[in-house]
Amino acid sequence: MFLVGIPLLIIPLAIYNMIAFLTPGVGWTDKIATISMMSGANWVITAEDALITLAVLLLCVEIFKATRISSSRGIVDHLLSMLLFIAILVEFLLVQQAATSTFFLLMMISLVDVIGGFAITARTARRDVAIEEAVAPADR
Repeated sequence: MFLVGIPLLIIPLAIYNMIAFLTPGVGWTDKIATISMMSGANWVITAEDALITLAVLLLCVEIFKATRISSSRGIVDHLLSMLLFIAILVEFLLVQQAATSTFFLLMMISLVDVIGGFAITARTARRDVAIEEAVAPADR
């Protein structure tokens, strides 16, 4: 599977960096669309809303990936997710364009990916050990 091992949260990070460094005049709270709701209210969608929504959707995919991959691939995937989180953290602390609430939320989503991936892997490993222990006495 091609997606295994590549942290998908690199996509919103790349989009953020492209917008922040290549188009410095664009603001994260600039309106990109307005949708009229049935209630009569207007829902204003900003660039920040769209980017955070993309990151949350990719986080869901990352969590699903953590439940399906083998232990050797899982370790590589978790290691790459951890390296991505560290890179995001360093950029947040050291780069002026990254000192925004949008980038902070991307960093927190990346942290949830790291913690969630390790928790799912640990839980799955415990369940596998419990199943193997239950099956082993019957084989003797």
